[in-house]
Amino acid sequence: MSKVEQSIEVDVPVSTAYNQWTQFESFPRFMEGVERIEQRTDTLTHWVTEIAGVKREFDARITEQIPDERVAWTTVDGEVRQAGVVTFHRLDDARTKVMLQMDFDPAGVAENVGDKLGFVRHRTSGDLSRFKQFIESRGVADGAWRGTV
Repeated sequence: MSKVEQSIEVDVPVSTAYNQWTQFESFPRFMEGVERIEQRTDTLTHWVTEIAGVKREFDARITEQIPDERVAWTTVDGEVRQAGVVTFHRLDDARTKVMLQMDFDPAGVAENVGDKLGFVRHRTSGDLSRFKQFIESRGVADGAWRGTV
């Protein structure tokens, strides 16, 4: 298993950052390689990705969700094996630190080489930067799911 830990500060209140992160179907707008996400239930999402020409589909289950604090997940079906958590930390009324921690199991030679070269770390850093740009340019979230899991 490999680990990634990344964080970024965003210039929006914690509730805005959290609310946007609960809108999984909007992830393709700021996550590179994510083609589509379908929210199938409150706790189950279906992902379609294409990275370096390799298309993958998998399901992920939300294992913990606490409004304005955290969203944790693990994959449950498909070729991708990962688990992680995104936490939201109030810096002040208008700023939030978003922290991503993820464990993943690279599959095959290409993914193992990419992992060793830091491609996943680079990609997650870019995704967080695009999330920052996305939410700051809007100032409001597309929606919100405020339930607890």
